[in-house]
Amino acid sequence: MFLSRGITRTKLGPDFQRVWASVTVSSLGDGMRFVALPLLAAQLTSDPRQVAFVYVAEQLPLLLFGLLSGAIADRFDRRRILWVVDAVRAVIVGVLAVAVAAEAMTVLLLAGTGFLLGLGQTLYNGAWSGIVPALVASPELTRANARLQSGSLITDTLLGTPLGALLFGVGATLPFAVDAVSFAAAAVLALMLSGDFRPRQQATPNPWRMLLDDTPQGVRWLWQQPLLRRLCLTSGITNCVGGGLIAILVLYARQTLGLTSLGFALLVASFAIGGVAGAMATPRLSARFGTPRVLRLAAAVTAVTAVAAGAASSGLIAGMCIAVYGAANLAWSVTAVSLRQALVPAHLLGRVGMAYQMVIGGGITLGAALAGLEAGSFGLRAPFYTGGALLLAASLVSMRPAIRVRGPAGR
Repeated sequence: MFLSRGITRTKLGPDFQRVWASVTVSSLGDGMRFVALPLLAAQLTSDPRQVAFVYVAEQLPLLLFGLLSGAIADRFDRRRILWVVDAVRAVIVGVLAVAVAAEAMTVLLLAGTGFLLGLGQTLYNGAWSGIVPALVASPELTRANARLQSGSLITDTLLGTPLGALLFGVGATLPFAVDAVSFAAAAVLALMLSGDFRPRQQATPNPWRMLLDDTPQGVRWLWQQPLLRRLCLTSGITNCVGGGLIAILVLYARQTLGLTSLGFALLVASFAIGGVAGAMATPRLSARFGTPRVLRLAAAVTAVTAVAAGAASSGLIAGMCIAVYGAANLAWSVTAVSLRQALVPAHLLGRVGMAYQMVIGGGITLGAALAGLEAGSFGLRAPFYTGGALLLAASLVSMRPAIRVRGPAGR
């Protein structure tokens, strides 16, 4: 099996609680921005290709700088990277709020802001890859990741998106102003982490010179691991579909289902409701049935529910389908992330994590671009049907016989 079937309950520690608080506070603002950006884009244009372009711009930095981000995280203090990036993002979103208030926004400017925020997220993710394993013992990784993703979903999607839609209706500036404050608070919480988060590596006179040598190591290591390579491919497919559906969801909700801005936010919130349930159930499911079965079932369920959501005749039915999709999606995500963290050596966590995320980010970016083109040519339901077929292919990949592994996650 991939993970032990037993779960030992231990306290996750005060530093983990600070990380959890930082993530959940920041996620509240992220949820508001998540719903406010496409609503703002939809005000500026009704062309699904331009709306998708804004989303693609936010995902593009992961493809361009993902490997470099991992190398930086494996050379420098990861805690410092986290708080500096969040502080800078607070300033960027604050400037965005001012531009919205001044009615100076264009699709191109919105896409440029999304690119900068995506660059910050890429640097943040590189450092983040090594934070949780440094704070939590390997047997507790699944539980820790479930708590983090559940907290993020509750404040991001369940609370942040409907609140963002309501605030956007009052004033388009408000969701972005709150997001700036949340980034600032998250930076302070990250700064309060105690301990040394510098990777244990041999000292070099000038570590910046080592970055070019360090950058490809994560790709090479990941490619040499058959299990993680297959998991990475499957994650890329599932996120390709997810990115595409997210990119056109605001137009699907408005034009196909006839929902208001609040209805769109509630549709997104239904993903969080299912996602929280799926994330919280994952540790017990993995302990009882084993990681391989959880991965297989989750991939299959997302395929079925994506098609069902695309065929829905009302917002209620679509919301129910998206909730189940969210539960399966988070079960997959928590399980896959925990497995990767347990198997990757500590000094490679940043580089391998970002190599893995580059595949995911490439899938998201490609999916968003293709969904925009497909929706513009064949209608807004088409990406759901195509996505279901791709997810079915991903479920077949994950249903291949399990590969036994050795190390902290195997037995």
